[in-house]
Amino acid sequence: MKALNKKLKDLGRSIYLAWFLAYRQVRRSSVATTALIVFVMMLTFMNLVVVRGVLVGLLQGATNVYKEHFAGDVILTTLPKKSFIERSPSIIQTIQTLPALDRYTYRYSEGGEIEANYKDRLRLTDETNSAAASIVGIDPELEDRATGLSQFIIDGRYLTESDTEGILLGANLLKKYLDIESPNISLLENVEVGDRVRLSVGGVRKEFTVLGILKSKVDEVDFRAFVPESTLRLLIGRSDYNVDEIAIFLKTKSDPYATKELLERSGADKYARIQTWDESLPKFLLDIQNTFAILGNAIGSIGLVVAAITTFIVIFINAITRRKYIGILKGIGISSRAIELTYVMQSIFYALLGIIIGFVILYGFLVPFVDAHPIKFPFSDGILVAELPKTILRAVLLLIATIIAGFIPARMVVRDNTLDAILGRK
Repeated sequence: MKALNKKLKDLGRSIYLAWFLAYRQVRRSSVATTALIVFVMMLTFMNLVVVRGVLVGLLQGATNVYKEHFAGDVILTTLPKKSFIERSPSIIQTIQTLPALDRYTYRYSEGGEIEANYKDRLRLTDETNSAAASIVGIDPELEDRATGLSQFIIDGRYLTESDTEGILLGANLLKKYLDIESPNISLLENVEVGDRVRLSVGGVRKEFTVLGILKSKVDEVDFRAFVPESTLRLLIGRSDYNVDEIAIFLKTKSDPYATKELLERSGADKYARIQTWDESLPKFLLDIQNTFAILGNAIGSIGLVVAAITTFIVIFINAITRRKYIGILKGIGISSRAIELTYVMQSIFYALLGIIIGFVILYGFLVPFVDAHPIKFPFSDGILVAELPKTILRAVLLLIATIIAGFIPARMVVRDNTLDAILGRK
């Protein structure tokens, strides 16, 4: 017990001396040098968090839009081998009684073809200006209240229930907005608001006027054409009001899985496929999100190595230039442990100050700014994903790397012979 107490007392003395010496060295060091080291630490911390945050946020922005402007918290779709959701009116009545319900919308959907140059074709063998698309029938007011569809009109105007011959085209159906060459994708050319197009769906043809163009950066919207539900029901001969999709939007902080369970208990799962929004995400989107997270971690790891090397060089040069001073400290009885801890504490000081400044910039400015002004990528409005637990983990990793990088050079210099260090001999 006495031996343990002595060791603890020696350790406490070493820590106190190390703190005193580190404080003096930092206080007497060049302000410019200290600022530069702290700046490097801050940039390294930001690199660890922000690069990954932007890469992940690029896809997170896409999934947020998918949820808020298409799928909702829970989405019901047709079962395999079924053409529509059977007993839709009864299921909608059940949805209206859900305790967490905020709003909902339903949609009719049918595959079809949109043709633009049908009046100008002289021969049946002439190339057609057409595109295959999902034709979606909506209640315009209900859909807009649920998903905010009207805010994505980039040309023209939004649809109303009285526009029985009006159609909204997703931007990805038009070559003007999706200029790609692929044998598997047909796009409409030279189609503008006000033009007449011919819709072929369910074996029936009907002319429509293009009222507006939609661009939401959600493929499930931008690859579709929208008409009033009453019009599409007439075209496909569906008079039973059985729909193809129902998107349910819940109150803030409501559990979508609990709502899904309620619907399953009501028997709705016998007639519809019930999924939470994240379960309905396309697999390729999840794969890209995971890939970007890995890339962000790899780039951040490189930054971590750079910070460790920078700290090593700074501490090593500092220790070498003060080699004689270290020899004198050892000569008057200061332990090697206390001297090593001095440089470790300097490393901790630089890292902590850089991390604190990084936290202030990240959560005080960057995250709120990017949330308010998303980064405009071609297929997504990217946000900055910086979850606090993961950010703290990266800060701890940076601190550990810095401590190790500060200890190694100090250890190398302190192990020199005391007399050689004092006399400046190699």
